[in-house]
Amino acid sequence: MDATPKKLLVVGDRVLIAPEEGEERTRVGLYLPQTALDALAVQGGRILATGPGTPVSEPASLEEEPWKIGAREGGRFMPMQARVGDYALFFRKAAVEITFEGKNYLVVPQAAILILVRHQEEDDDP
Repeated sequence: MDATPKKLLVVGDRVLIAPEEGEERTRVGLYLPQTALDALAVQGGRILATGPGTPVSEPASLEEEPWKIGAREGGRFMPMQARVGDYALFFRKAAVEITFEGKNYLVVPQAAILILVRHQEEDDDP
């Protein structure tokens, strides 16, 4: 057995979420309708890690695939809206459950996130 420490690296436009169990009111104060809870249509959780974003290409090199260009040039990505520490409410069907070192996580594409709750910071707009 390998004793080397491991860590999860999130790729692309995905986020790693510590799930919160469905309940009427989330820990951050969002109220979810019973229909959303019954069908497990939405779920919430805290974002633990984000990928770099969606790969994009230089406008001058449109004949190349974006991920090929990024691999050669160190990568260019459209940044993610989601940040580590945000609370995310997302479509449950889009989430992929994983277990890593005995803990359960969800991997969710940014497009499946409905809303982010973030503590107001000085550089954020109101």
